[in-house]
Amino acid sequence: MAEQNPPAGPPQAVIAAALRRERTRAGLSLTEVANRAGIAKSTLSQLESGTGNPSLETLWALCVALDMPFSGLLDPPRPAVQVIRAGEGPVVAAAESDYRATLLAASPPNSRRDLFRITAEPGHARRSDPHIPGVFEHVLLARGRARVGLLDEPVELAAGDYISYPGDLPHVFEALAPGTWATLVIEYT
Repeated sequence: MAEQNPPAGPPQAVIAAALRRERTRAGLSLTEVANRAGIAKSTLSQLESGTGNPSLETLWALCVALDMPFSGLLDPPRPAVQVIRAGEGPVVAAAESDYRATLLAASPPNSRRDLFRITAEPGHARRSDPHIPGVFEHVLLARGRARVGLLDEPVELAAGDYISYPGDLPHVFEALAPGTWATLVIEYT
């Protein structure tokens, strides 16, 4: 069965592990990173212990200080198939406005992504043969309902749901409601 993510909310444990990992990788102390980011050392210590509730601005400052992509804070190693339901996933919020960002998938190093809009109607499933090795597909369903994913274990999605799966295995997209459409990203590594 496909792995499902926990409900939306601040992903403190994932952020904490990423901050510790990246600070260690850079060979920097808590004080050095806090100074570079313009935050208190105690704030960084809380974040690394998973007890802080960081704003989007604080996280960006830490990414700059650690010379890392923002997605590196929120994107733990991914399972082969990943489903994120609407309203779920790692969310961070801005401090100054009603703005929230949910990371669905980060681009791995040395990869290319193609973006497509998919429209489909009920009646015939689109079965795809495996693509070249290392390909991943990401689908964000915008409207309707669809059965999407690996041919042997497709997942029913509703509007707003996200799934990723290896595109180098047989897979399917089957619309279950009229007017179904989605965004498809094909990632080549």
